[in-house]
Amino acid sequence: MPTFTYEAMDQTGKEVKATIDAATQQEAQQLIRQKGFFVTKISEQAKAKTGGGGGKKKSAKKGSRGRKKSFTIGKISTKHLCLFTRQLSTLQDAGLPILRSLKILEGQCKPGVLKNSLGDVVEDIESGSTLSEAFGKHPKAFDRLYCNMIKAGEAGGALEVILQRLADFKEKAQTLKRRIKSAMVYPVVVITVATGIVGFILYFIIPKFQAIFEDFKVDLPGMTIFLIKASKFVVKYYWVCLLTPFMLWILIKLMYRSKLGAYICDRLLLMIPVMGAIVEKSTVARTTRTLGTLVSSGVPILESLNIVRDTAGNAVFERAFTRVYDSIREGETIAQPLRESRIVDDIVVNMIDVGEETGELDTMLNKIADNYDEEVEMLVESLVSLLEPIMIVVLGSIIGFIVIALFLPLIKLITSLTGG
Repeated sequence: MPTFTYEAMDQTGKEVKATIDAATQQEAQQLIRQKGFFVTKISEQAKAKTGGGGGKKKSAKKGSRGRKKSFTIGKISTKHLCLFTRQLSTLQDAGLPILRSLKILEGQCKPGVLKNSLGDVVEDIESGSTLSEAFGKHPKAFDRLYCNMIKAGEAGGALEVILQRLADFKEKAQTLKRRIKSAMVYPVVVITVATGIVGFILYFIIPKFQAIFEDFKVDLPGMTIFLIKASKFVVKYYWVCLLTPFMLWILIKLMYRSKLGAYICDRLLLMIPVMGAIVEKSTVARTTRTLGTLVSSGVPILESLNIVRDTAGNAVFERAFTRVYDSIREGETIAQPLRESRIVDDIVVNMIDVGEETGELDTMLNKIADNYDEEVEMLVESLVSLLEPIMIVVLGSIIGFIVIALFLPLIKLITSLTGG
């Protein structure tokens, strides 16, 4: 029976070198895994032969699993990442080796970014990489926050606990995002349909009334003249009307490419009534939960602040966290630069201050996030309730203006025809 020399890691990360007897290389790998080791290198021992006939066997190639990658575009969806993290956390909590857990989840995944990434991660771990190093090679699937938390879990020997926290964090963030999106569906649909109807009236209906008025040479009031001019503009420059939303979107994207432009846009966004409060509180909830999760997981505070700053999603908050980072680096506190930035409520600053003094910063940050999640939900409900009457009044005014502008000359025309 052939003898195989192998190098492997045990569950604590310690390197093991030994030999094992097995019929095939695959059987040898299975026997090694049954011992709880992760194989990093394996090769069959050369058999001594008389004559120079090439008795050496080639060592197994790392990552030669013969899998095919599917063509993918973009990043992994947050929903799929949440599900993967929860499943990985459950498998680790059940005591399965990390390599076995990843192979199970890879087999369950549909073709896409996550499946391709997991295949590479499995190969990297089999080659001796750590889980955080393997994840770090796939930023489209696993961001800095994800990789740093995994790294902290590996260093502290509590990977299953970190995965549970990471799964909870991802699920709460996804829940808040989903609630905001679902609440905004109704007003967006109503505004889109109403804009389409008004555009249809201006493009198809108004020109027919204009022809009637011109045939009978009716004196037109100012409202009707304005409506006809608007209709002519829509008919002549309909492509401008169609492209305007896309051009605005491109302009905003270009502005966000510069730091100053992004800061101006985000500052203006925060100044919008109700909507600005939603953006502010949702950003506070997300950043405090991120920072609290990183701190409680053992990630160094400066690295945590760097991650929070990069994932804030708002240039105003990024500047504030830059000042916080500089403050911590100089040996000061988090609360003071936040108080000076005036982008968060006093209660947030006071709770962070208390958390720093008592050594319970992560607990306070998570409490702030929970409170602000509830406030965001209330504000979103208030915004939807406020938008309904506003949309009714605005749309009613537009339709009323169109009706009055068309009926005033019609009344004059009917009066002149009847000899009144």
